[in-house]
Amino acid sequence: MTSPVNNEMLNVLQDLLKTAQGFGATSADAVLADSTSVSVQRRLGKAESLSRSEEAEVGLRVFVGQQQAIVSSSDKSPDTLRQMAERAVAMARAVPQDAYAGIADAAQLATSFPNLDMYDGAQISVEKMTELADAAEDAARAVSGVTNSEGAECSMGSEAVYYAASNGFAQGYAGSGFSLSVSVIAGRDTAMETDYEYDSVTFLSDLKNPADIGRAAGERAVAALNPRKGKTKQMPVVFDRRVSGGIIGSLAGAVSGGAVARGTTFLKDKMGQQIFAADITVVDDPFVKRGMRSHPFDAEGVAPSRRNIVENGVLTGWLLDLASARQLGLQTTGNATRGASSPPSPRAANFYMQPGDQTPDALIADITEGFFVTQMMGSGANPVTGDYSRGARGFWIENGKIAYPVSEMTIAGNIKEMWMNLTAANDLVFKYGVDAPTLRIGSMTVAGG
Repeated sequence: MTSPVNNEMLNVLQDLLKTAQGFGATSADAVLADSTSVSVQRRLGKAESLSRSEEAEVGLRVFVGQQQAIVSSSDKSPDTLRQMAERAVAMARAVPQDAYAGIADAAQLATSFPNLDMYDGAQISVEKMTELADAAEDAARAVSGVTNSEGAECSMGSEAVYYAASNGFAQGYAGSGFSLSVSVIAGRDTAMETDYEYDSVTFLSDLKNPADIGRAAGERAVAALNPRKGKTKQMPVVFDRRVSGGIIGSLAGAVSGGAVARGTTFLKDKMGQQIFAADITVVDDPFVKRGMRSHPFDAEGVAPSRRNIVENGVLTGWLLDLASARQLGLQTTGNATRGASSPPSPRAANFYMQPGDQTPDALIADITEGFFVTQMMGSGANPVTGDYSRGARGFWIENGKIAYPVSEMTIAGNIKEMWMNLTAANDLVFKYGVDAPTLRIGSMTVAGG
C-alpha cells in the first residue's frame, strides 16, 4: 500500500515559511491538511445520498517577536501563498504581544517517527459501500419487531497532515478511516423506539460484519420498546460502554493545560492527589497501532509520549501544548493539536481507562435496584464545579438483572464523587478515541417522571 504523504507538500510549506521570513517574520510554522472522503447513504434499499469531498487547507502562523497572527487558505497557488505571508506579518505587527506564544526549540522536536499503522491503502468502490450499507440495514430490519428504518451509511476517507516550522522541522503522516452505521425503528404509532449501531476503524479489514452491526441495532431498538418511567431516588448507575467514555471525557477536559492555566477546572489544585478509586488508571497514548487518534508528532512538531494521566487513582499530569506549558512553568507533553485557522491547543490522544476484572454482568449482579444507561442527552460535567446532570434512557436493574426499559430519566451527581465511587468492567474496546469499559457508579441521583 502507498501512503498519500507527498513530500512536495512539505516543500510548499517550507517555501511559505521562507516567504514569511522575507517579509519580516522572526519565526513561523505552517500546517496543511489534505483530505478525501466518500459517503453512501441508503434507506429501505434505495439511495438517499452519495457525497464525495476533497479538501486541502493551508494554515500559516507567523511571529514578529512575541506578536503572532494566523491566516489560512484553500488555495495553494504561489501568488496566494505569497499574499498570505505578507498579510500575516502585517497582522502580527498590529496585535499585542503574547508572552507564551512561540514555536518549539530545536531540542523539543521529535526526531524519531514510529510506524503506527494508521493508513490503509485499500480502496472500496461505491458499489461495495452500497452493498455493505444494504446488508447492515437488511439485517436490522430482519429483527422481529423492527418496523422501519432511518437508514444506513457507509463511508471512507483519508487525510494527510503536514507540519513545518522555521526551527527546521518538516514532517507529514497519513491516516485512513472506514465506518458503517445503521439506525432503525421498532414498534408502531406512538409506541416506537429508535436505536443504532456503528463501527469505525482505521483499516477496512477490521470493520465488523455488516450483518452483526445491523442485528445489534435492531435488537437494541426492540429491547427499548414500551419504556416505563423509573423511580426518583439514590441508586447505583451503570454506564454501558457506548456512553461510558463521557465519564473520562470530562477528565480530558479538566486536565487540559489551557483550563489549568486559566484556573477554570475543578482539578487545578489536585495534582498528586487521589481523584479516582484506587484501582483506576487512565492512559493517554498516541502510539496505539491503528488508533483513532494516533500520531507520531504533535501539531508543534514535538514528540508525544504514552502517559498514565491517572495512576492507581492519583492524578499525575496535565495535557500540555507549548503555550500552556510556558504559562504553567512546565514542559510541553506533546499534546498540541490545531486547525489551519487556529492556534495550537492541548488535546488528548487515544485516551482510555484500563479495564477491570469483572464482566458487565458481574458488575450489576449485586444491585437490588439501579439504572443501566445506554443513551444520554445534554452536556456533562460543569468544568469549574464538577456538577453533573444529563438526560438518559436505558434499563432498570432489579435483583442483579436487566428488568425493563426506561426513558425520560435524569441522572445527577458531582463528577468528583462519581470518579471516587467508580468500578470498571473488563470489556474495554478501542472505538471512539476516548474509551472506557462498562462503568458502575456506586450512587447517583436518578429522577423519573
